[in-house]
Amino acid sequence: MGQMKKFGFVLLVLSASVVEQIEGKGYEKPLNCGHLECAPYTLIHSHPEFEIRSYSKATWVATPPISSSSYTYAVSIGFKMLFAYIRGNNDAAVKMNMTAPVLVNIHPRTEHLQNSTYVVHFYMPQKFQRNPPLSAEAQPVELPQHKYAAVRRFGGFMDDSNISVQLSALKKSLKGTGRDKSSASIQHSGRFLLYSAAGYNSPFEHENRVNEVMLWFD
Repeated sequence: MGQMKKFGFVLLVLSASVVEQIEGKGYEKPLNCGHLECAPYTLIHSHPEFEIRSYSKATWVATPPISSSSYTYAVSIGFKMLFAYIRGNNDAAVKMNMTAPVLVNIHPRTEHLQNSTYVVHFYMPQKFQRNPPLSAEAQPVELPQHKYAAVRRFGGFMDDSNISVQLSALKKSLKGTGRDKSSASIQHSGRFLLYSAAGYNSPFEHENRVNEVMLWFD
């Protein structure tokens, strides 16, 4: 993966008392998390244009890396592979419930997302967190690889064009936090270690769609 562009932004780090006050002011829980098991996280900071999260280590199931010039194509291939896994195409022949989000790690070969490598993930249900079944096509992995995620949410259907636009908007918002003097802060180098996209809806749902782009850092 090529070196990601650096941003000299200020990451807002709040005291424990302030965190308690903003705990409920982040993005609303996606509607599908009312009936699907969703990956839990802790809200670190909430901003009108993004939020900072910390995810606990957990087991996900991942595809092999998929090289493609298209996010949409790679995710279609990866989703089918993982859906077969949770429907019983695994060494234990067990079926599992669908979870959310579908998390896609994006490893661009250039500054832009064309010709990237994608790894698609499903969150493993709690029942299988400690002993996930194995498979020749999909492998259990521990995520996240990095400590924090800066997250921007948007609606509609996710595709190659709007992922790039949303990632650019997130980077711009993060860079702009350097002008916010209302909270205690620490300097962060701005080197983002990984891009991700997360979707909370099936392709057949046309309303109340929730998508997120993420920039990971330590």
